[in-house]
Amino acid sequence: MQKSVFECQVDRVRFEALERDLVAEIKDGEDNLRFYRIAELKGYEVREHGCFRATDFDAPLVL
Repeated sequence: MQKSVFECQVDRVRFEALERDLVAEIKDGEDNLRFYRIAELKGYEVREHGCFRATDFDAPLVL
């Protein structure tokens, strides 16, 4: 399993293009792609694509 984080500073138009391009590259049943858009005045927004596996923080965590 590989988890990578990339930080970009882009405007809304470039954000939409980046999201569209990356979503076209993932395998829906295998990959997980998340976008955390942090806007200075609006707080944050999360978009998820592909196979999402939520973490149950109430259950024991194994690292």
